[in-house]
Amino acid sequence: MSQQPLAFRMRPSNIEEIIGQSHLVAEGKTIHRMIKANRLASMILFGPPGTGKTSMATALAKSLQIPHKTLNAVTDKKKDMEIAVEEAKMHGQLVLILDEVHRLDKAKQDFLLPHLESNRLTLIGCTTSNPYHSINPAIRSRCHLFELHRLSSDDIKEAIHRAIQDENKGLGHLNIQIEDDALEHFAQSANGDLRAALNGLELAAFSTPENSEGVIHITLEVAEECMQKKSFSHDKGGDAHYDVLSAFQKSIRGSDVNASLHYLGRLIEAGDLDSIARRLVVIAYEDIGLANPQAGPRALAAVEAAERIGFPEARIPLAVTVAELALSPKSNSAYKALDAALSDIRNGKSGEVPAHLKDAHYKGAESLGRGIGYKYPHNYESGWVDQQYLPDTLQTRNYYEPKRTGKFEQALEQVYSKIKKQKST
Repeated sequence: MSQQPLAFRMRPSNIEEIIGQSHLVAEGKTIHRMIKANRLASMILFGPPGTGKTSMATALAKSLQIPHKTLNAVTDKKKDMEIAVEEAKMHGQLVLILDEVHRLDKAKQDFLLPHLESNRLTLIGCTTSNPYHSINPAIRSRCHLFELHRLSSDDIKEAIHRAIQDENKGLGHLNIQIEDDALEHFAQSANGDLRAALNGLELAAFSTPENSEGVIHITLEVAEECMQKKSFSHDKGGDAHYDVLSAFQKSIRGSDVNASLHYLGRLIEAGDLDSIARRLVVIAYEDIGLANPQAGPRALAAVEAAERIGFPEARIPLAVTVAELALSPKSNSAYKALDAALSDIRNGKSGEVPAHLKDAHYKGAESLGRGIGYKYPHNYESGWVDQQYLPDTLQTRNYYEPKRTGKFEQALEQVYSKIKKQKST
């Protein structure tokens, strides 16, 4: 039996053996049509770890019986790529499977480009990063982009059954019986990562002694021990991390406290207190704003408490403030008003400051007409007096549009409406 890991041995050898990714490889879908037409184009396969990017690339080359070579954009040198080109010349065609393709440096890229143009090499790049963010446009424009999705629990169960039954590449030479709840645990705790599930299965198979009947009996307890820490994987520097941060803020903005706490949990498991802290303070002012003005100071206080006590206790003040922010009334009126003002300014609509508002605290200001006619609001019983504040070119402009989602802003709206009404009379 090969000493290679089970996950490596069970890689598909043709398109029909690929598990999941039916949106790409099912009958009539893009990659399936490529194989059927016997025309494999250069492509970038991107998606989370364990979704089978390199396995799919190898299976596609094998399906068309095209020679292939697997390199890594980080660890393999330009010389290795030169060797690949020579092999392509010898065979007439070669599929170059390039892991970590987003790390391809300029020298390697410049070397590869003409060979992609001439179709001497067919590139299948594999990456966990979003190619629109991380891959040089010169490479990206010459490739089709295909996103691979996390495998479903049913997909992983299918792969486990295959591995248990396959006598050549899998564990079929062993007499394995796996309990249904153990199978379910492998499928669920892998979190869509087939490699993690097969690694856990292999550990369970070889660490569990046979019983008196020669059966390796894999129970839920065994599955739990063999899948420790495999139920959650999170790369703090990867695109998935920013997707979680985005979902975190949008869940709070959408007042879904359960989803908000779920994504908080994922960020806590990733150990990224800095991103949590920054995002919570931003949310308090961007999404809650004037609907609950105390949200900002309270969020900042919770963040400071979390940073002071550290994990695991930091989760307690974070949970409190996330629940409060999610269930708080929402208003973005203040910063939206500022954005509207900034838009005018950036488009050249700033105008001249009215003379009566200009600085008059210097000798000769009066002779220049500075500050003349300014009305000091505190001298009036209402604390407000009608006078022009915006430049002439913008004096009818309204930036602020109040919302009525919280008692505080409702009170502000009443003041605002009263002032506007008095101005118009």
